[in-house]
Amino acid sequence: MTGLCTARVVAVTGAGRGLGRAHALAFAAEGAKVVVNDLGVGLDGTGATAGPAQQVADEIRARGGDAVAHTGDITTSDGAASLVRTALDTYGRLDTLVNNAGFLRDRMLVNLDEDDWDAVMRVHLRGHFLPLKHAAAHWRAEAKAGRTPEARVINTSSGAGLLGSVGQGNYSAAKAGIVGLTLVAAAEMRRYGVQVNAIAPAARTRMTEQTFADTMAAPADGAFDAMAPRTSPRSSSGSAPPLRPA
Repeated sequence: MTGLCTARVVAVTGAGRGLGRAHALAFAAEGAKVVVNDLGVGLDGTGATAGPAQQVADEIRARGGDAVAHTGDITTSDGAASLVRTALDTYGRLDTLVNNAGFLRDRMLVNLDEDDWDAVMRVHLRGHFLPLKHAAAHWRAEAKAGRTPEARVINTSSGAGLLGSVGQGNYSAAKAGIVGLTLVAAAEMRRYGVQVNAIAPAARTRMTEQTFADTMAAPADGAFDAMAPRTSPRSSSGSAPPLRPA
């Protein structure tokens, strides 16, 4: 590890499992303090438990890092505001926001009802907008006070948002919307010292290992596992390197 993120504070949404967990562990391994957000819902967005977020925060601390769990609903203004506030109250700053939370409700268009459309748009698109809005307001205030930040936002789109995906009209539309949101945010926030980018990862997560079982399957012969987080930024599950002592 290089210590690239030493003294920086990173908030990651949907960090209790999958790709978000891999982000949180990777940032912590590079010295960042991490706010681990996860509502703990099921694959379809139902239910909620504090377990996943707390487990990842505990794992980071056990490895010598620094992390705090946040279980607020970032698709609400109060929940998104509390994510930013948790970073500020716990660590005194926020340097990076990784918007990653999401779930699936796949249907062919003729079978896709309004509730499933709205739920997926809410978690993916509103779940990006609200944390970004509240983090951006903080960074703008800092810049106007003469403390221009060197802040970063990483939004999570998908190949489905760039190319479309059969049976995923709601998900594809939301992920395409994230690309547009990213372009606008990048243009608006650069004057305040905020760089906004989007990634379109392909990874083995709860969201992909069933839908794309063959593509996402781990190699049985011990070969390089391109979809595992320990080997690729495109992946979402597996082990992480130990962190340096705090």
